[in-house]
Amino acid sequence: MALPDPIAIVAAAPTPALTFSVVKRDGIGSERWDVANGYQLAFNHSTNPGNGERHYMKISQTLNATSPYTGLVSKQTAVVSISASFPAFGWDAAAKAALVKALTDTLADSDVTIAKFVAFES
Repeated sequence: MALPDPIAIVAAAPTPALTFSVVKRDGIGSERWDVANGYQLAFNHSTNPGNGERHYMKISQTLNATSPYTGLVSKQTAVVSISASFPAFGWDAAAKAALVKALTDTLADSDVTIAKFVAFES
């Protein structure tokens, strides 16, 4: 089953509303773009019989930025990704989802926060 096209994400400060439309889709993932805001979203999935499965999600944003060193403007890209790997047995779909949710919940917790994460706190 494929995710909808497009994927609409409601604005949540500081992120604007995003609409990710498919630009490429195959049997193992998809690439989607929000052209208005310069975001790209990618999903990739793989399985290896006997060794388990891997799920990867990446969001990136490309923009024109001025170098503080040269004053020149050039395209710059920032990337954030999440990867989940599971062995061939021991985790059902609910347990897999719970483990990924534990990571995102930890990042959202007031003791951790995204701001502290990107400020080198660990």
